[in-house]
Amino acid sequence: MADQYAQTGEDKRPTGIPVIRWEEPPEGPVVVLLDQTRLPAEEVELVCTDAPVLVEAIRSLAVRGAPVLGIAGAYGVALAAARGFDVDEAAAALSGARPTAVNLSVGVQRAASAYRSALAEGGDGAAAAAAALDAARALHREDAEASARMAGHGLALLQELLPGGGHRILTHCNTGSLVSGGEGTAFAVALRAHRAGRLRRLWVGETRPLLQGARLTAYEAARSGMAYTLLTDNAAGSLFAAGEVDAVLVGADRIAADGSVANKVGSYPLAVLARYHHVPFIVVAPLTTVDPETPDGASIEVEQRPGYEVTELTAPQVPVTGAGGGIPVAPLGTQAYNPAFDVTPPELVTAIVTEEGAVSPVTAEALAELCARSRQVTI
Repeated sequence: MADQYAQTGEDKRPTGIPVIRWEEPPEGPVVVLLDQTRLPAEEVELVCTDAPVLVEAIRSLAVRGAPVLGIAGAYGVALAAARGFDVDEAAAALSGARPTAVNLSVGVQRAASAYRSALAEGGDGAAAAAAALDAARALHREDAEASARMAGHGLALLQELLPGGGHRILTHCNTGSLVSGGEGTAFAVALRAHRAGRLRRLWVGETRPLLQGARLTAYEAARSGMAYTLLTDNAAGSLFAAGEVDAVLVGADRIAADGSVANKVGSYPLAVLARYHHVPFIVVAPLTTVDPETPDGASIEVEQRPGYEVTELTAPQVPVTGAGGGIPVAPLGTQAYNPAFDVTPPELVTAIVTEEGAVSPVTAEALAELCARSRQVTI
């Protein structure tokens, strides 16, 4: 089990960053990731030669974000198959790497099913591995297409709710091309508004404790030439009170059958603030994020992350002294509460935007109807 880092050339990446790709060098197939833990200080690629390395990359957040986790999971199964490892073992490890993100298990299951079907039809290991890779590549393409459609539906909804343009949008965590085969989910909507000349300001919440907003969303906004301003998470209330927010756009890691939304911790307080200040709170996510097997928000397993992410600060290229590899900001031995996600109930969600359209108001019946309609179109 080995991995390596390869420095990418400076200023050679397009705005649509290839966050994940499959390569086949002479020594064998690999999955190459843009290491998001090193952004924005440097663009470095992590080369995964087997599923355990990819599992660790997922756990460490080198690759993160619901849609791209599904793609990574599928490629991980294909990688295990192509290199002759136990596919079922790799699939189980990949699916369990981040329990809240349903897209991860969906991607794993899709590639694993293709692999098993090829074997059942009499194919050998090479043919089954090729089938798994085809499934992963198809998922990658579909996610890029879904991203573009979500952006269109999201901008249309903004225009309906807020006619006239000049939108001031608040977003949380990171939902751009770093989490997608395309240009993202919620960020893709803001980017589409920017390109249409309808975005006045993107407010970027820093997103403690790992600063995905400050490190990643600001990075993508800057590369896209968007007008953006960074704020601390606890400054959002004063921004709402000043009347400076027209809409909140966030992504999702799992959407329950009743419309409850699990997203990066800090999303729920924004939904409460938005409701109090009569501001639309809009969730943008592909239909693969909707989990009909999870009946409600209380049934969503929320990932608990290590306490040192709260008690220490980590920044690329900064000397570290803490137990978790960061700079201590709390006394040694401090206990920390660190859920990766919180759950927003459907009554606080103005709309859920998917590649197949928007649901508003958000109800179990409307969500089920949208999913059923999508399956009919697919068939």
